[in-house]
Amino acid sequence: MSVGALKTPDPRAVTRAGAGAATAGATTVTAAGENLVDVQNLVKYFPITGGVLSRVVGYVKAVDGVSFFIRKGETFGLVGESGCGKTTMGRTILQLEEPTSGKVYFEGRDVGALSKEEMRRLRREMQVIFQDPYASLNPRMTVGDIVGEPLEIHGVATGKKKEERVRDLLDVVGLASYHINRYPHEFSGGQRQRIGIARALALHPKLIVCDEPVSALDVSIQSQILNLLEELQEDFNLTYLFVAHNLSVVKHISDRIGVMYLGKIVEMTSEEELFKNARHPYTEALLSAVPVAKPTLVRQRIVLEGDVPSPVKPPSGCRFHTRCWLAQDVCKTKEPEWRECAPDHWVACHLR
Repeated sequence: MSVGALKTPDPRAVTRAGAGAATAGATTVTAAGENLVDVQNLVKYFPITGGVLSRVVGYVKAVDGVSFFIRKGETFGLVGESGCGKTTMGRTILQLEEPTSGKVYFEGRDVGALSKEEMRRLRREMQVIFQDPYASLNPRMTVGDIVGEPLEIHGVATGKKKEERVRDLLDVVGLASYHINRYPHEFSGGQRQRIGIARALALHPKLIVCDEPVSALDVSIQSQILNLLEELQEDFNLTYLFVAHNLSVVKHISDRIGVMYLGKIVEMTSEEELFKNARHPYTEALLSAVPVAKPTLVRQRIVLEGDVPSPVKPPSGCRFHTRCWLAQDVCKTKEPEWRECAPDHWVACHLR
């Protein structure tokens, strides 16, 4: 591919039609001070390089103009197919990935404008639970070192105080205190994820990004981890951004849900409203694939045709129109407006 084959503009200069309306609508629903996190028109593009000189020939548009908020003490579920940008969204909120443009506010503070020292202090309040409990733990460190490392790095506790704190954390997540001297390979997947949760709790955070924390676990263990997360949320007054592709899991734990497709949120509302009155065709298709424990219930399965388009060159207009059975001409040319179709129910669709 030649350098001139993709004439993609610098993403930092990209302005999106309707982005201002989306931001305003997504962040003014709640009273001032009620939101822990406000995301405003967030964009994250990854450059694609090619040729002998490794010039930029395009961009992977992982997150493309997304706005939403997370209220204090709630669980906001972010759901969608693999590759839609869910994990990138979480990592960008935590500043593990630098956003291309847009703003992330944490308790009213612009996270991107903080100094290194201010960001270091803020990291105590924002933690993450990773998807893979096997890869997220250092195999050469004991459980005590893994869970206690944040305490030392941030100067919270060392020596005997650190050990006491680690033992308390292990007890909170359902592990025994004698596990402190063991290594990750001595534990099952569910136990390893409990270690990861203990590490995330070490600094008493306000926000935890749960990046598909149960997708790599057996079904029987998934329910245990979900119940543990709910108990910890109540005990420690936590707020969760829960990233997942399993709607059944998201329904169990979330207060509100955002449905993401190809870098954009297409629908956002409460868990109850989403499952009773989904508006976006993509959401309807996802819900039709959720298993129901009623053998006699006959439901119409919506099978989406075709593959997910490339995030390098997403379709014009509504990004879902290439797979949507309701698509009209307007869907192919005009990007749908992000609007409130019912109280606290937001959707981006021309036809709904």
